[in-house]
Amino acid sequence: MIKYVLLSLFIVLCSFTASAQQFLLTGRVTDANGKQIGFAAVYIKNSTYGTNANEQGVYQLKLDPGSYNIVYRFVGYKEMTEKVTISDRNVVHNVAMTDETYVLRKFSIIKGQPVDSAVGMVQKAIARRQYYIHQVNSYSCLAYIKGVQKLVSAPKSLMNPNVANALSIDSTGKGILYQTESVSNFSFKQPHKFKEAMVSSISAGQNAAFSYNKASDLSANFYEDILMVPGLSSHGFISPLAGNALHYYDYFLVGSKIENGIIVHKIYVSPKRPHEPVYTGYIYLVDGDWRIYSVDLMLTNKANKLNLIDTLRISQEYVPIRDSAWEPLSIQYKFNGNVLGFKFEGYYLGIYNNYKLDPPFPEHFFNGERMRIDTNAKSQDLSLWQDIRPVPLTAQENKDYANKAELATLKKAMQNFDEEQGRRNHFNILPYIPFGYKTVYKKGKDSVYYFPFLQTVFYNTVEGGGLNLKLTYIHSLDTLRFFNVTPNLRYGFADKLLSANVRSEYNYDPYNQGKFLFGFGSDILDLNNVGTRSVYFNTLSTLLGGDNYVKYYRSEFINGGFQREIKNGLLLKADISYAQRTQLYNNSGYSFASKHLTSNNPLAPDTVPTNDRSFLFPKNQALTLTASLTYTFDQEYITRPTGRQFLTSPYPQIKLTYRKGISGLLGSDVDYDFASLELYQEHLNNGLVGFSSFKLEGGDFFNHNWLYFMDYNHFLGNVGTTFDPTPGSFHFLPFYTYSTNGPYFEGHFEHNFSGYFFGRVPLLRALKLDEIIGVNFLTTNATRNYSEFYVGVQRLIFRVDYGVSYAGSRKYLQGFRIFYGIK
Repeated sequence: MIKYVLLSLFIVLCSFTASAQQFLLTGRVTDANGKQIGFAAVYIKNSTYGTNANEQGVYQLKLDPGSYNIVYRFVGYKEMTEKVTISDRNVVHNVAMTDETYVLRKFSIIKGQPVDSAVGMVQKAIARRQYYIHQVNSYSCLAYIKGVQKLVSAPKSLMNPNVANALSIDSTGKGILYQTESVSNFSFKQPHKFKEAMVSSISAGQNAAFSYNKASDLSANFYEDILMVPGLSSHGFISPLAGNALHYYDYFLVGSKIENGIIVHKIYVSPKRPHEPVYTGYIYLVDGDWRIYSVDLMLTNKANKLNLIDTLRISQEYVPIRDSAWEPLSIQYKFNGNVLGFKFEGYYLGIYNNYKLDPPFPEHFFNGERMRIDTNAKSQDLSLWQDIRPVPLTAQENKDYANKAELATLKKAMQNFDEEQGRRNHFNILPYIPFGYKTVYKKGKDSVYYFPFLQTVFYNTVEGGGLNLKLTYIHSLDTLRFFNVTPNLRYGFADKLLSANVRSEYNYDPYNQGKFLFGFGSDILDLNNVGTRSVYFNTLSTLLGGDNYVKYYRSEFINGGFQREIKNGLLLKADISYAQRTQLYNNSGYSFASKHLTSNNPLAPDTVPTNDRSFLFPKNQALTLTASLTYTFDQEYITRPTGRQFLTSPYPQIKLTYRKGISGLLGSDVDYDFASLELYQEHLNNGLVGFSSFKLEGGDFFNHNWLYFMDYNHFLGNVGTTFDPTPGSFHFLPFYTYSTNGPYFEGHFEHNFSGYFFGRVPLLRALKLDEIIGVNFLTTNATRNYSEFYVGVQRLIFRVDYGVSYAGSRKYLQGFRIFYGIK
């Protein structure tokens, strides 16, 4: 692996930097009045080697001795070609670009339609877009990605030394929040196969907004119908050259010019109707070929309902690679925004060099790995990056790197001191209550997480008031492997039962999701193993509402488990457990509400709640084997030094589960066989109209000689005003009533329109609400055709739904359900 990284780095140095015989061509790009032109494209004519100027118009190219025709391009200015000779020294060559001049041509009229009008030109480009999408079957190139996020002003009322230090800005509220650079070998093959090997990267600061630090993040192709902007919108935007673009855009021909013997047409594009998911700006088309020469397009929060930012400007320059094949030389996403008075701006720049068309990729090269980041790729060596970066730093960026590198060195040196460790582990009571508290030791190798107060103190009708003391200790063995141990003590003051258990997990192969699991002890568990209400919500509902929703039993257990990917996309899980299960009864009936509390037997809830002895099951032993296979179609992932990050697949996942109650061994009382098949997709992109999720599951106990209620198949129901929006959950289904020991089928579908309709209503547009519709269905051998229909609105983590449910043809329940980030 080390040899691979060193070889890759050597290739980068040869591609981006100077050898002993190379010299530096530098200069500044300005307009005719001497004003800097930031991010102008600079490249060698008839080659794919080039760069971009930095924000202040300064550029640099490393060249062998010789004569070169250097091309300078930027939208809005006339393209320049300058002959530069490199002999035995560095050369400074400044250029002053002039405004582009376009002239209108006379139109040819055929059947009353001007075929050389903007619409006619766009129609020709649309007719050829499929050809350009598939023209190049595969290529590889060297990609350089640079991103900068700056804070340009902050409200004085919120600025103090602590805020300034946390954001690494000055006292006036200005400074660089985050900057990053990376160099990668980028490969592409039709259709839509990408692979990126990050050779080197550097970053400084905190990523305060969103990040496009991969070459594939910036691979916008305006020949496609729909372009997604990840992180800024959950729906896509229609390209000005989409197949149906004429329905959404108006086109105006600004004029035409001749560049290097080709005619380039500048066309202004604008939406036919306000608040459509479209761009505003300019596209530049090559006459005759009707291909993209460059684009300069804009999205705005006001018109397009963007998240986090106010404007996004996308600029892209194409150059010929070979014959008639053109590919992007550079692309830039430039943005600005305002959050709570904090005004920020920034950009992400992608430069693509040394294209090789139709390279001989090895067999199985495109194997689902979208990106690989090696352990040695992340380099904070400023001197190394001084040699390999193609875009020179501005003075502000250079100073920011140096300051943050010095600060990082100081923090690293202080890690061995107790006061630094104590500062990092400072306890804050308010975050601890809902989120818990984490301490870190031994330079991050060890950590302890204390579970939140809301999960520590509880009340229910079985245990009365109680304490649930729980923490997790995590130890890193190296950059990949780690294990954790979670001890748990639980005591109920009414039933006077002390439960103690330990669960542990050893992640031995994060690249393949490989882990071992082990646990033993005693615990108080929910009869519905899918889950009902959290400890916190059940405590509130019992004390304040008189609704003791969760029904408990006691388990004394030992279990072990294993999981690992057999091949990419195919995950095997197996678990075996032995448990003694004991029925529990109500021992406390306190509530502030006058409402009648129910029994701890979910099948006889209306018996006397306090000290009831309604029989549900006898004390029993169960030896249970559970195994599952989950297959993700076309699974893609990013390989990091710490393991794999799995990306959302555009295709569904399928899961086969088998559960066996083994009789006879170790006195086990259970004897059953259960199997289920599940097809689900949590995020199915639907382009302009948002995204969907669905889940279809069916199963049966094809042997149910002997099993108990906790062995039944249970469902993710909901009782109460709050609900869990997890795909596969119900809004009104009782937690235990529909649990079954026979065949069943459940289906769930939900669609989020991502503001598609509300964005057209003036009063609702500013709220940035997402519209949601959904349906849930369940049928079992005992209860047929339960269904739910609902609509809702969502903003960030806040969501309100209104739905109605039916038990068969009879209306069951209806009402509002809310979610606010806590389950």
